[in-house]
Amino acid sequence: MIKVELRKGEALEKALRKFKTKLRREGVLDEIKDREFYEKPSQRKRKKKEAARRREQKRRKEAE
Repeated sequence: MIKVELRKGEALEKALRKFKTKLRREGVLDEIKDREFYEKPSQRKRKKKEAARRREQKRRKEAE
C-alpha cells in the first residue's frame, strides 16, 4: 500500500502530486492497464518477444 506523509500546512495538490509520483514509480498504473482486459497467453508471449526484439535492436543501434 502506498502512503504519503503530509507535513503540517502542506497543500492537498502537493500531496496528490507526491501520491501520483509514487504510483508511477512502483508501476501500479502500468499493472492496472495490463489487467484491464484479458490477454491470451499466446498474445502475452508475442508481446514479450516483440519487446525483447525492440530492446535488442535499440541496444545494437546504441553500440554503433
